[in-house]
Amino acid sequence: MKLIPLQDRVVVKMTEAEETTKSGIILAGSAKEKPQVAEVVAVGPGYDDGEKKIPMNVKVGQKVITSKYSGTEIKLDGTEYIIVKQSDILAVVE
Repeated sequence: MKLIPLQDRVVVKMTEAEETTKSGIILAGSAKEKPQVAEVVAVGPGYDDGEKKIPMNVKVGQKVITSKYSGTEIKLDGTEYIIVKQSDILAVVE
């Protein structure tokens, strides 16, 4: 099955949370922060508000930082994805 987002929505797959700190301390499951870095899996066509077309600024394969608790979580074929609006993407990681 394939996900095709509509309008200004983006499908992302979150990266794994860090299991150890920089100093080597292993974190328990409850101590891990929700990851904010994700990989773009699919991009919608953009949004047309009637006066102007709002283009998409991200591409498939890019790493992005999303708002911490944004989007709608879905599970498809055993893989978890989040569908977010383009405005919930804060930055592209290079």
